[in-house]
Amino acid sequence: MRVRKVHREIPGAGQESVWDYPRPPAVEASGERIRIELGGALVADTTDALRVLETSHPPVYYLPPEAFLVPVHEAGGLSMCEFKGMAHYLTIAAGDRIAVRSAWTYPEPWPGYESLAGRIAVYPSRMDRCLVDGEAVAAQEGDFYGGWITSRVVGPFKGAPGTLGW
Repeated sequence: MRVRKVHREIPGAGQESVWDYPRPPAVEASGERIRIELGGALVADTTDALRVLETSHPPVYYLPPEAFLVPVHEAGGLSMCEFKGMAHYLTIAAGDRIAVRSAWTYPEPWPGYESLAGRIAVYPSRMDRCLVDGEAVAAQEGDFYGGWITSRVVGPFKGAPGTLGW
């Protein structure tokens, strides 16, 4: 496998580079307004989110369960993050859509990530629209990562074909 050289983008005013994010990931509070839409319905709305920031990845937003205006159901299946622990997958149904395994949570995160306990992260690629302070989010490429790309962050971002070895 040939590893492609990463050409880091230079952040402009008011931007941050995902290459300045730490590894292991950091968790920080965000006062940004997060809104999620699915099936023509508002799924979640909050200004009480946490951002997980990890080298080469756009932020992932974790929302408190009470931010969700529709039921969120266990979907079965687990995956393990080497830092945060065991993720449990969730299904969101709203309006005329059912998005199976479109979200995840860490019921019992590992030390250092306790603030994520019970919070819910959503794959923006599986929703109709996700917004950060009114700006529509672009989904991070790939089927595994759930990063939220806004004009605030620059890459390049891991997840696209050819980025596995970064």
